Amino acid sequence: MKIIGLIGGMSWESTVTYYKIINETVKRQLGGLHSAKCLLYSVDFDEIEQYQSRGEWGKSGEVLADAAVRLEQAGADFIVICTNTMHKVAPAVQSKISIPLVHIAEATADELEKHRIAKVALLGTKYTMTQDFYKAKLIDRGIEVLVPEENEIETVNSIIYDELCLGIISEKSRAEYVRIVKKLSQRGAQGVILGCTEIGLLLRQSDTETPLFDTTVIHATKAAMLSAEG
Repeated sequence: MKIIGLIGGMSWESTVTYYKIINETVKRQLGGLHSAKCLLYSVDFDEIEQYQSRGEWGKSGEVLADAAVRLEQAGADFIVICTNTMHKVAPAVQSKISIPLVHIAEATADELEKHRIAKVALLGTKYTMTQDFYKAKLIDRGIEVLVPEENEIETVNSIIYDELCLGIISEKSRAEYVRIVKKLSQRGAQGVILGCTEIGLLLRQSDTETPLFDTTVIHATKAAMLSAEG
């Protein structure tokens, strides 16, 4: 079994979900008392968020690259960054290590292709929705990407940082997300990417008829399968 190197803590709530899914998947694949071989480096999210808000992506990249190097030195066979937004610095992280980094957007694109999704909506932090580092991975695979309107981008973003990252689950916010998903579906989205690892804590498939693609589930399952395949 390969050893998974997890860079978590962004936020720790969603990192818990990664750990759970990875172990459940390994147990399902290998049976018996099997569980995942993994190493976790959990960062201080307050430090990362400060760098994000100031646009100091280089500094946040250094923090994650340092974590990846430590995980490689500890014996990790590949790296998983347990968040969507910080894949903005994935190239900087990959440049500092000699083991693979499993990119969350590429894993998501694989899943969209399996379901023949050609036009998808993307929910996430404002950075993920407005910048190209994530969307480009999908567009390069021939998938058209829709994002909410500008004011709705701010709504989605504030719910992530002010509520979900703090473990707050609000029915009012759930209803707001459902409303936004409905509008995106009306614009032609065949599915919706939950492109922030916390969104799955709030929005469930039972809340909407539009197919949801939870990147936490997709990414964690991919990591577990790579590990179990040895």
